[in-house]
Amino acid sequence: MTETPNRWRRFADWDERPLRLDKFAAEDWKNGFAAFSSPADPKAGVSVKGGRVISMDGVLERDFDMIDRFIADYHLDSDIAHESMAMDSGEIARMLVDMHVPRERLVRIAHGLTPAKLADVVSRLNALEIAFAYSKMRARKTPGNQGHVTNAKDDPLQLAADAATAVALGFDEVETTMRVARNAWSNAVACAVGAAVGRWGTLFQCSSEEAEELQIGMAGFTSYAETVSVYGTEKSFVDGDDTPWSKAFLAAAYASRGIKMRCTSGAGSELLMGFHESKSLLYLEARCLCLQRGMGVQGTQNGGIDGAPVTATVPGGMRELMAENLLAVWLDLECASGNDARATESEIRVGAKIMPYLIAGSDLICSGFGSILKYDNSFNPSLLNGEELEDYLVLQRDFEADGGLTPLSEGRSLDVRERGIDALSAVYEELGLATATAAMKASVLVASGSDETTSFTPRDVSVISEAIKARGITVIDVITALAKRGYREEAENLLNV
Repeated sequence: MTETPNRWRRFADWDERPLRLDKFAAEDWKNGFAAFSSPADPKAGVSVKGGRVISMDGVLERDFDMIDRFIADYHLDSDIAHESMAMDSGEIARMLVDMHVPRERLVRIAHGLTPAKLADVVSRLNALEIAFAYSKMRARKTPGNQGHVTNAKDDPLQLAADAATAVALGFDEVETTMRVARNAWSNAVACAVGAAVGRWGTLFQCSSEEAEELQIGMAGFTSYAETVSVYGTEKSFVDGDDTPWSKAFLAAAYASRGIKMRCTSGAGSELLMGFHESKSLLYLEARCLCLQRGMGVQGTQNGGIDGAPVTATVPGGMRELMAENLLAVWLDLECASGNDARATESEIRVGAKIMPYLIAGSDLICSGFGSILKYDNSFNPSLLNGEELEDYLVLQRDFEADGGLTPLSEGRSLDVRERGIDALSAVYEELGLATATAAMKASVLVASGSDETTSFTPRDVSVISEAIKARGITVIDVITALAKRGYREEAENLLNV
């Protein structure tokens, strides 16, 4: 007798698709899995007496936690709070999508709104309305993009080549991190030199342990910082031995040296840490963004970030990521709008995730487009990586949208890569750090990724990095070395950032 299948074979076909690698969670507000609203979210409200906030979102001043206190003191404009809070949430939502209501008016209103009210307003918008409002409210006139430049070996020659390539592709900012913590200084020098090739103005950041990252910034190698994380619950701050005030102090330290400063927050971080208080993802992120405005930072990296994968498991999670980005620009913060951590293995979901930002434009569409291959991305694979870079460029062409990137010819790519490699090699020789052989440089020049290179060994890199730190080498030393060795254009670009 012929055995009768007990399953429609289409399901077996679907089981072979990349979507099966994604995870999905049922909505469960008690355990923090709620995107836009939770019974535990407070009701929006505020009371002001004598210019002092005496209650906010259902909490009396005497019961404020540290986040409430900071928001009440530094975000909420007590002069307009009653006026803003008295407005109907639906009316404000309609103003966000009304092209006749100026951005400046909406920013003023936002400065008088509490986190619960802000979240309530944007939750009323569908995905298309959020994208339209985001386009209207973003701070920068022209969209930009940020690229990750890392590799699995922390190889400085490849970092310099890939940073130069990223600049040629049009990335406005370049960010690196390392596989081995002590290689931070080597990575910083390599990317700073590479990012100075070809054009002036590309900003650079080295994501490292907070104290060392600040030291690298003070040495002049970095021109922006964004890994100062803030959270939406008090226990999340306490878990990291932090407070809003300590984060504000650190932000001020960066800004005092002319380093562009933004904080990082994103839905799902409190959930991942286990300190979500059963609140919705959007409400907690609204608290984070009010904190950041109160700190006076220029902008924010938000939109899930490391929490994006868990946020994407929740019903409405992708829309929530868009909504928190809208909150950021509505509060007048420059927004590096996530799209960095890979939230899905489905190419269809990846394309759907990036499209609203590509069409609407964003201050920085990705806060970490993997300009390198997935396996070389030391931050973990981004939403888009080197493998998909051409697809992204074609999307820009298809929709005639400014996605912040520019096509790069084969000849030009080799030119800038060679220049970056040679410039860094010259710096190393001038400062007595290392000597790169012709074979090492040749292997990096044409390599798509670190699996194809024969360059500095991991031990070599650590020795170089420790020497840079121990000798107190600064960006001035690097600029001087570049100029002495004939790389005057790169020296001037690095000096003028």
